[in-house]
Amino acid sequence: MSVRYVVVVAKKDERVDGPDDADIVITVPLVDAAADDFNPTVAFMRGKLKAVGHTGQILDLLKSGEAAAALAALVAAA
Repeated sequence: MSVRYVVVVAKKDERVDGPDDADIVITVPLVDAAADDFNPTVAFMRGKLKAVGHTGQILDLLKSGEAAAALAALVAAA
């Protein structure tokens, strides 16, 4: 399973990690991902974090903490 993480800084300005043809694509605005209390699972449930792909795999990815680490790295790079 391949994953692509996208942090949207502004219109047409994104920080991306992962292949173009990924099985799962996770997208979140920088303003939400940079918040002190950011939790990818909560953001997904509230509709702030968008994910495309198999729902079971997405939930496993969020639960494992891998998504949180990858998004934090992209936020730090922004």
